[in-house]
Amino acid sequence: MKVFKEFFGFASLVTLVCLAVAAWDGYTRGGGLDAMWQALAIAVLLGVLEISLSFDNAVVNATVLRTMSQKWQQRFLTWGILIAVFGMRFIFPILIVALSAGLGFGEVVREAFANPELYAEHLERAHVTISAFGGAFLMMVFLKYFMDAAKDVHWLRRAERLLARAGKLDSIQGIIVGVLLLALVHYTVAPAEQFSALSAGLVGLLVYLMMDTVSNLFEVDGLTEKSGAAGASAFLYLEILDASFSLDGVIGAFALTKDVVLIAAGLTIGAIFVRSLTIMMVKKGTLEAYRFLEHGAHYGIGALATIMLLSMNRDVHIPELVTGLIGAGFIGLAIWSSLQANKRDRQARLN
Repeated sequence: MKVFKEFFGFASLVTLVCLAVAAWDGYTRGGGLDAMWQALAIAVLLGVLEISLSFDNAVVNATVLRTMSQKWQQRFLTWGILIAVFGMRFIFPILIVALSAGLGFGEVVREAFANPELYAEHLERAHVTISAFGGAFLMMVFLKYFMDAAKDVHWLRRAERLLARAGKLDSIQGIIVGVLLLALVHYTVAPAEQFSALSAGLVGLLVYLMMDTVSNLFEVDGLTEKSGAAGASAFLYLEILDASFSLDGVIGAFALTKDVVLIAAGLTIGAIFVRSLTIMMVKKGTLEAYRFLEHGAHYGIGALATIMLLSMNRDVHIPELVTGLIGAGFIGLAIWSSLQANKRDRQARLN
């Protein structure tokens, strides 16, 4: 109970506020108690779905967050949640709709509240662009982790050793993602959407390369905590990573409801719990205790990136529940493998 209060007390308070907003929205829009309970159920379901989709995101966040100073860790939990909810899950999708549909930002905001069905339709039209950006960025995250010549802890040893050796080639990750993007756009995307898909994918690739360059610029040997400009760089990277995870989930949320207030409430619940989970992992040393947890999370990211890139083809649709279960499956197997490895180490020490 003490641990829950320490790490999830703030998340619980935010959850109560979000559920109150969802209940009020359902009661006033639907006009009764039945509508209120339905709204509450949708908000809870969206929150659970967001957590399942972003659990691997929490693990990767923790790998970056543990290198940041206490001040930037706190900013991640406070400023970060505001950016995650209002920036990445509300403003950013509206900006994408405005750019892709050629509408004004204010016009799209009014549309989101007054005509959510039309807003959902515009957002669905931007699905290819969103998938290209998020897929390219997340694929770089996946490849950069495994294609690292200095990496010496391997879970799936044979495959990961080959990937680590390939990491000796400069810029190999960017080349792979670029070639993959070109091939998928050419062979799977409708001709009318090929330019926007390729442009969005290249932007995702360039954003990752820029963030990686900035991170390397502030990297100092022996520095254990990133603060100042280095902390800001790591913070920005985490927010872009969160955006890549959340965009596809925002589209999926419209399958449950077209009410943007309910969507915002549900996704906020998931986002704040994911951030609190990240903080707990850092404070409790979870990554050190489970040596393959990062591996499992990055395999989940690789799977999500693959799904997003394949879904640039509008004939391909993989339910968000399946996507979330794949990530959770990799993490579950990684935890089990870590426990087995720890057990073998204990037995070896006793012998």
